[in-house]
Amino acid sequence: MADQITSATASAMSVRMPARKVRMVIDLIRGKSVAEAIAILEFTPRAASPVVIKVLKSAIANAEHNYDLDAENLVVTKAYANEGPTLKRFRPRAKGSASPINKRTSHITVVVSEKEA
Repeated sequence: MADQITSATASAMSVRMPARKVRMVIDLIRGKSVAEAIAILEFTPRAASPVVIKVLKSAIANAEHNYDLDAENLVVTKAYANEGPTLKRFRPRAKGSASPINKRTSHITVVVSEKEA
């Protein structure tokens, strides 16, 4: 029984969204069942919600397809967003100067596992 895998992972790399904004959405679903997490995300009016839903559904599909886990018994055990590479741009300003613009990206990871019986 110890050899059986009970969790599945999915991640989205270099998503064009700051990790700080993604974390606000991810904090809502951590520890919830996957059905409840999807329901929460569908009604969350944030730009990161569709991306997090996509990663969550991918983790569920990985659990079902790769490890034969039952989707109804899955819980979001870990969910985190780390900073990805920053795209650095410049905005022209007065008198020939320029101001930096940092277009931040993030790496989103969601881990789902079976409920403890």
